[in-house]
Amino acid sequence: MDRFFSQLQNPPDSKSKSSTVTSQTSASTAESAVNKDDTTPKQLPKGVVLGKDGKPCRSCTSVSAWLALAKQKETETNSPSSSSPSSPLSPSPSTTATASTSTSTPLSIPSDCPPDVEALGRSTWTLLHSMSASYPSQPTQTQQTEMSQFLSLFSRLYPCWVCAEDFQTWMGREKPRLGSRAELGDWMCRAHNEVNRKLGKVEFDCRLWEERWRGGWKDGRCG
Repeated sequence: MDRFFSQLQNPPDSKSKSSTVTSQTSASTAESAVNKDDTTPKQLPKGVVLGKDGKPCRSCTSVSAWLALAKQKETETNSPSSSSPSSPLSPSPSTTATASTSTSTPLSIPSDCPPDVEALGRSTWTLLHSMSASYPSQPTQTQQTEMSQFLSLFSRLYPCWVCAEDFQTWMGREKPRLGSRAELGDWMCRAHNEVNRKLGKVEFDCRLWEERWRGGWKDGRCG
């Protein structure tokens, strides 16, 4: 899946951290600039993904692109006489999904703000891998059915609609393997690596998924 909980998704073993260059005060101002009205600029900043309602989708867009949108809206509000292209931008899902991962230096927003696509993705992968790690080694038919139903609903209800559709496509091509914990854990790891490949990130060695998400590393660093 192209963004699959976004760009951002770090690989399962990634230790990288996003740099932060704005204060909470300036970020809060930008936040207000985006939310103060429903006006959508005709020329969107690179990486902003539109929702199915035609408005910018926060859970589909990276924080840097979202704050760039806030800054643009504020500038347009303060300069009503400025001219800009009159035709609306209508980016395709595949184009915007890729673009949102290549915006300039990431900015920060306060931790109590709604998540962007990257924060949402990191949290989601933690949940999915942890669910796989706690799945029974010998699941009953009922447990397999429940997991199948969960994954199906999850792929339709995920807040980032581009990511959701990509996950549906992945499951259509690679059916969930629910016969055991080992099968599900490996399937989930490969799903995550599909995203890593598309985003140009390092793939995780799926032979180590259980150490990473269930038992902890053998060197004892996890206690």
